[in-house]
Formats: sequence, C-alpha cells, structure tokens
Amino acid sequence: MSAHDKPDIRRHMERLTAEGVDVVRVTYPDLIGTDRARDVLVDHLPAACEHGLAFCRAVYHTTPQGDVVPVPGGLDAGLPDVTVRPDLSTLTALPWEPGVATCLGEVTDPATGAPAPESPRDLLRTVLAHCAEQGLRPIVGPELEYFLLEQTAAGWRRHPETTGAVYTAGLRADPANHLLRTLRHLRDLGIGVITGNHEFDGGQYEINLTHSDALDAADRSFRFKAAVKELARRDGLLATFMAKPFGDAGGSGFHLHLSCDDAEGSNAFDDPAGAHGLSAVARHAIAGIVAHAPALAALLNPTVNSYKRFGPDTLAPWLIDWGLDNRSAMVRIPPERGSGARLELRLGDASANPYLAIAATLAAALLGIRAGEEPPPPLEGYGYDTARSALLPTDLSAALDALEADTDLAGLLGKDFTTSYLTYKRNEVERFQRHVTDWEFTEYAYHL
Repeated sequence: MSAHDKPDIRRHMERLTAEGVDVVRVTYPDLIGTDRARDVLVDHLPAACEHGLAFCRAVYHTTPQGDVVPVPGGLDAGLPDVTVRPDLSTLTALPWEPGVATCLGEVTDPATGAPAPESPRDLLRTVLAHCAEQGLRPIVGPELEYFLLEQTAAGWRRHPETTGAVYTAGLRADPANHLLRTLRHLRDLGIGVITGNHEFDGGQYEINLTHSDALDAADRSFRFKAAVKELARRDGLLATFMAKPFGDAGGSGFHLHLSCDDAEGSNAFDDPAGAHGLSAVARHAIAGIVAHAPALAALLNPTVNSYKRFGPDTLAPWLIDWGLDNRSAMVRIPPERGSGARLELRLGDASANPYLAIAATLAAALLGIRAGEEPPPPLEGYGYDTARSALLPTDLSAALDALEADTDLAGLLGKDFTTSYLTYKRNEVERFQRHVTDWEFTEYAYHL
C-alpha cells in the first residue's frame, strides 16, 4: 500500500483540503533550537511521509552566520543527508497564515533509519526512557521571556521603551497590543498558553505555558519561540530570545517547573511527612541538579552572551544553591504541595534549546535520584553570597569544560551528541575571541 492510500494520511489530506489548507510546513529544531522547515504542498504529503524530505545533516552544524562548523559526520563525511518525515500527530493550522498548516518532523539517518545523532527531540526521548526505567514520568511547565524590538536609523531599540511596568498588561505597557494579539494567535495554535504580561524592562514580555509531559512541553516551547518570532516579523518588529540583548537592562530567562508522576500517577515529589513537605525523590532530584549545575550551564546558558545575564542582585542565578520559595536561588521550591509539589530551575536563559534544556535538567535530576544524594541545606534570606555557595561558570568556555568533565551527565546525554555539541559551541567561543567588539574600539582606540 502506498502512503497515498494509507487511511490516516488520506484522512489528514481530506481534512486539510476541506479546511482550505494546501501547504504543510514541516519543521524541526536544529542544535541551537532554531526552527528549520520545508513547505510541502498537500498533494505531495504522502510522498513526504513515505520517503521523507532530504536535508543536509550539516544543518545541525551551521552557525547563525551561515558557516559550517567541522563537527564529525558533517564536512568530513562529505555533507551527507538526514531524512525528515512529517509527524502528523502534531499537525495544526497556522492561525495567522491562511492555507498553511504545520507539523513537527522526525529526523533520521537515511542509511540506518535511526534518529540523527544531533536530533534534540530524540535526545530528550532517550533521557525520558531512562526516567521511565526509574518508574518516573517527568512533568514540565515552561516560562519564557523575550524582548520586542523595532528598527530605527540608530539601530534596534526596545518596543516600547516603557520601564517600571513589571507584572502589567494593557496599553500602558503594550501600546500596540502586541501581547494580546500574540496570546490569541498562540491560543489558536493550540500550544497551551496560559498567561502573558510585561516584564521588568522596556519591550520585555513573559508568556507562560501550561505544564505537561516533558516531550510535549519541549515541543510546545519550541513552537512557541518560533511563533513569537514569526508574529513579530508580521508587525515589522523583531522578537529576540537572546539572553541579554542590552547592557542597561536585565536578561530573559527560561524557567522550568519540574515534577514527576510515579507509576500510580501520583506526584512523586510530594510527601507531607518529609522535610519541607518534599519526598526523598524530590530531594535527590534537587541534589542532582545542584551537583551537576556547572555542566548544566553549558546547555541551559548556551551562548557567549548568556553569562552577561548572571550576577549578584539580578534575580538570575549566580551561585549554585536552592531555597524554599526564594527567587534569589538557582533552584526555587514554590510553596504548593500535594499535586502542585515541584521545583523551579531558574538557571536557564531564553536562548536555550528547549529540548536540550529539559533533557539536561532531567538527566541531572535522574543522576541524583539514582545516587540517593541529599542536597545541601536550603538558602535562607537573600542570596548572592559567595561565602555560602559555589559560583556558577562565568563564561561559556568554562561551562563547556564542565560538561566535558562531567562524565556521568555526558554519558546520559550520549557520546555522539556531547562531542557534536562541544565541537559546535567551542567554535562559537573561538569566533568570539577573534572578534573586535565596539567596546574595545571605544575603550582603546583614542587613548592608546
């Protein structure tokens, strides 16, 4: 039976045609979480499902400036293909693009049929399989911040530049109603948007997504970031999830709320009789995240720019610690217990690839659970005291070294993936170190 005759594909085609959809955008994340895609005419959807769409594997090794990093399996192998097949279970119409639907793509090696080594979605699946062996089903709630920018003759500036409007909504902080339009489009996209508000700095917004199974949460976070950027472009604006785009403003975070269901479907992090109302599983998970935090930074803070978000008095982490309902800690335990018992990892910034951020966090938590480790005492009071807790890596190079040295975490993530990621990101560091910045010219050129 050809793909065209398979009932499920035929059913999808009939529905799409009835809804006036004639194009399906098949999209998947590259190594840094940017969406890669191809538009497929509906008549050709069966062939795309059966034979797949060919992409060069080096798309995973391509920098934002279009250069190909010499990662093993790319340039050295003659730039071979990967195959991307539509995952029709994720098919949904694009509310702002009449006649277009979108779905995620499954990326495989055409020679073996196995997942592509750098596929972020499949890396998360691998970590989730290890969690299942422990009888745990991770639940994740993502929170993402971003800046909205407009281009002027002098360059990009925040849109609007309103300050002092944290936790506000309406025209005072959003005079063009960007947030309202975005929320409604995202609702219609079906990715589980809950709330949105203006954040601390001018042009900065936060939108929260509902919690769900970890893979679904990663899928929705990936689609959310791509959608927000696309919607901004429709308005002639730029939405950026860069960690810290302006020196005089705060950064944008990617906070992860994590809990786990046990085999009976109960929250495995809750225990009224346990210390702080937390179970041993929760404490061990916290201990694992704290123990592996330096290596986690390489994946949750993945750019040279990421480390400019850190620092004392920023409400971004600076030290490796945890606390009870304490927003100055790297790991915060919100006050809810029972079914709402969870931890909030505040380490990540908005530039992180959602699949890699969630996979790494789960891997670290799982290592702590397996080892039965206990965390240090929780932070009390306002944090940022280096006498009490160790410092996180202060730059990307140090974080990458920590990831390479953390053989337990790297082992769970897989040798092939870790090698590719380290090679790709160390190339980024090398390129930055060779680049002459505006700051250097301003600082030195006139006086030296």
